[in-house]
Amino acid sequence: MPFFDLSQSELDTYRSSAKAPADFDKFWNATLSEARSFALDPKFERIDLGLDLFETYDVTFSGFGGHRVRGWYIKPAGRAVDRCVVKYIGYGGGRDLPHQHLLWPSTGRAVLVCDTRGQGSSWSVSDTPDPVGSDPAHPGSMTKGILDPKSYYYRRVFTDAVRAVEAARSRAEIDPDKVAVAGGSQGGGISLAVAGLDRQVYAAMPDVPFLCDFPRAVGLTSRDPYGEIVRYLVTHRSKVDQVFRTLNYFDGVHFSARAKAATLFSVALMDDVCPPSSVYGAYHAYAGPKSIESYMFNNHEGGGTAQELRQIEWLAKIDAGGRSGAMTKGNTGSGKIRAPRIEKTPPKIVTEALAAKAGAGKVRAPRIVKTPPKIVTSRAKGPAKTSK
Repeated sequence: MPFFDLSQSELDTYRSSAKAPADFDKFWNATLSEARSFALDPKFERIDLGLDLFETYDVTFSGFGGHRVRGWYIKPAGRAVDRCVVKYIGYGGGRDLPHQHLLWPSTGRAVLVCDTRGQGSSWSVSDTPDPVGSDPAHPGSMTKGILDPKSYYYRRVFTDAVRAVEAARSRAEIDPDKVAVAGGSQGGGISLAVAGLDRQVYAAMPDVPFLCDFPRAVGLTSRDPYGEIVRYLVTHRSKVDQVFRTLNYFDGVHFSARAKAATLFSVALMDDVCPPSSVYGAYHAYAGPKSIESYMFNNHEGGGTAQELRQIEWLAKIDAGGRSGAMTKGNTGSGKIRAPRIEKTPPKIVTEALAAKAGAGKVRAPRIVKTPPKIVTSRAKGPAKTSK
């Protein structure tokens, strides 16, 4: 995939043309108030999957319209936790299986994985239906109810996502001020929406976020999911203004402008699913402390597992220093993460059984016991040598 969007220097100065509707805040305040009229009623059912190092719970809670939403809650076994990362899923996926979500519990935090209603049949499994119908729509989720903000599919998804954070806070062990949000692609867009709608969230980690800067993204790339909107408008020629009016209530640019949590974005400069300029549109609008990792030669996979290491390091610094720990300049265009520091333990020389061989005047060479190196990621230093 060749470069198709703006250059890095242009991305650094790019600003989205999207302007929030005058009643944007009123719309979302009313939506969340309506959802909160239903009891959250979170249920956490302990299950045993043989993951002995973790406690795993099957979760249900009330989302949009009081509809029950599924999730997983996983935390380290036998260890006190007070922080939680709420994780959102990419387009077409669902909560799937618990063992796929062990990254954050492995760092000593809990994770609450929020299922995505009506999805989960493309690449992973969902257990949450969407009982709300819609007007005729293009196959997929992007155009369900798209002719009216009140009926649009993502009104329900974003509301479910906010309620997932509230479900995490319902846990007695979790500090309500220590809930972070994270996700990639659609999950990144959802995490931005939650950060803008729930100001108590303290950290956000949107990777290659989708659902951002619709005026720029729709039509710039032919790939789905934005392509669903394009093909819908190919047929519904007279609905262009109406469609973009609806999308404007769900644009990550506007949620970014309202967010206060510390955030770590990531972007890939060859990404033809979520074009880099659309990501930078949301990034530059972000109102809280922010930084971004830019991966020059990657497509929608972005930084992959390298970005996960970067997130672990970044969130550890936030936890160590509070919100002020994130007040750093954006790392635009670097495309690098810090390599883990390896602590080497000197070899131990064992001198027992040193005995002269009869008549030879020789002794056995000392036996050297090597201790495996310890990898430290919380205080990693120095850029990685591999380019991204």
